[in-house]
Amino acid sequence: MKITSEHPRVGDGSVGKKQSARSTPGFWQHKTAFIAIFSILAIFLHLLLRYGYHTAPGLYQGPLLATLVLGGVPLLHDLVQKVLKQEFGSDLLGGIAIITALLLGEYLAGSIIVLMLSGGEALENYALRSASSVLATLAKRMPSIAHRKRELDITDVALNEVAVGDLLVLYPHDLCPVDGIVIEGHGVMDESYLTGEPFQMTKTHGSTVISGAINGETALTIRATQLAADSRYAKIMEVMRESEAQRPKLRRIGDQLGAIYTPIALAVALLAWAMSGDAVRFLAVLVIATPCPLLIAIPIAIIGSISLCARRAIIVKSPVVLEQIAECRTAIFDKTGTLTYGEPKLTEHLVAPGFNEKEVLTFVASLERYSKHPLARAILDAAKEAGIPLSEATEVGESAGQGLRGTVSGHQLQVTSRSKLIEQQVPGFDLLPPTTGGLECVVVIDQRYAATLHFRDAPRAESIPFVAHLGPKHQFQRVMILSGDRESEVRYLAEQVGITEIHAQKTPEEKLAIVRKETAVAKTLYVGDGINDAPAMMAATVGVAIGQNSDVTGEAAGVVVMDNSLQKVDEFMHISRRMRGIALQSAVGGMVLSIIGMVFAASGHLSPVSGAILQEVIDVLAILNALRAAFPPKVVHDLWLSGG
Repeated sequence: MKITSEHPRVGDGSVGKKQSARSTPGFWQHKTAFIAIFSILAIFLHLLLRYGYHTAPGLYQGPLLATLVLGGVPLLHDLVQKVLKQEFGSDLLGGIAIITALLLGEYLAGSIIVLMLSGGEALENYALRSASSVLATLAKRMPSIAHRKRELDITDVALNEVAVGDLLVLYPHDLCPVDGIVIEGHGVMDESYLTGEPFQMTKTHGSTVISGAINGETALTIRATQLAADSRYAKIMEVMRESEAQRPKLRRIGDQLGAIYTPIALAVALLAWAMSGDAVRFLAVLVIATPCPLLIAIPIAIIGSISLCARRAIIVKSPVVLEQIAECRTAIFDKTGTLTYGEPKLTEHLVAPGFNEKEVLTFVASLERYSKHPLARAILDAAKEAGIPLSEATEVGESAGQGLRGTVSGHQLQVTSRSKLIEQQVPGFDLLPPTTGGLECVVVIDQRYAATLHFRDAPRAESIPFVAHLGPKHQFQRVMILSGDRESEVRYLAEQVGITEIHAQKTPEEKLAIVRKETAVAKTLYVGDGINDAPAMMAATVGVAIGQNSDVTGEAAGVVVMDNSLQKVDEFMHISRRMRGIALQSAVGGMVLSIIGMVFAASGHLSPVSGAILQEVIDVLAILNALRAAFPPKVVHDLWLSGG
């Protein structure tokens, strides 16, 4: 007996295969990393020649001069470009300090500043994703060829050679290359990443298919209705490009503090020079004013938190999200696979008069174990939870348009759709309950209507408490669902988890527009898991991908939660809030100590060398405090999530 996955009962889509993609660093990321490594080696060689071999100054100063030329000049060039754009951050003070160190002949101090500037930038760029990598991942996911059918021949052609009207064959598990209409075959396709609809979509003659969907286990023949460049998947790529080009620019903690600190330091240095007439005091103030707590302590706190997140199965791809999540006030959630498990659950079992609920479930589950339809697993899970033993089924078959048939314990069973039941005028069809939201299948036993089974995408166990705690614990002011699913399904879930604001049946373009509108009002957190979430995720202040259902989503998100759990999202928010506190302690504390030192230097009580030594002490204190971010706190998430 050959059993296929053809099934006309219902259909909506589920989850595809997981893949990962690695971001490609840009040129600046490579340059800053190279300068940082070169500076470390040069400083080490300088110390070795000076204190290990006691060589002449002309020799042991060579590595430092090379650092200042090869590393300092490019950094100063970039700083000049920022000044021309009127971007004044903490690194500007570092650039002035490099020039100051050169004028003083303090080559070691200048090299250390080069290391701080390049190292801080390299640390901040750690794991950053570029637009090209996301688009490359999108492009890579699409097939490069299509199987074109002409009469009895099937040939592979390039995607751009497919014309409207061409017949294409989709083999089992193929990605659909273009939008089209099914003309031969009967099966299911996974469209969940593209539409947001959960479960799998039944495909038969006349059904529409969209590019990027994953075919099931049955071959289909489709007629192309769009060119590849005009198909659904290509439009998502266009939206992705637009989303990346207009991604919001966020001010970092260091930039915000540097905008205050830099003018103060320069004012103190210039005032000291003007009042004393001694340029050495100007230099002494700038040496001690070098913003190491901003350039090093903050990146160390960020990297420590990234490391802690990684140990908690949370991958931080964009370090800026660690700084921004605490300021988000609007939480936007996708539905399928985010607030729900993304798989059907049997939620209601309505039996007709004269039938026993347990007996009907026994018969249906016994038959469904021979089916590969998504609803079969839901029925079997329900039978297992109820402790129902299964019986042997015989004469099992799934012919196109008829549903699942078989014999169980001497009774003939058919599991089919409402429309087929009415079409066949099965006795008792007038007892069918009213149509509701969600999915359903009907059961016929011995040629009589016996029951209707209702299915819904079940909410995660932690969805209700997670949503409820966002306001009190994390100061979110608005929470909404933004989904491509049907409004009835979205509203049903929203009522269950306690969300009042919903946007249903939205395309990726519409999702993007809504997120942009909300982000313009307040900083946003977007949590999703499908390709249709990727453009909106990039437009949000912070994008979080749940699980690794889509390599594209993982690339577009700032954070990827490896475990399929909202608890990990809460852990990320706790780690981020703690990181921000530690970073501010290190930066502000270091700045205050530096300002005190600047006052002493301005009054002539600290020489440039003494100031450099004092600054190093301040740096060590700030860095030691920043290192705390790498160690787990006593509470990583709220206790309600673990039942504590």
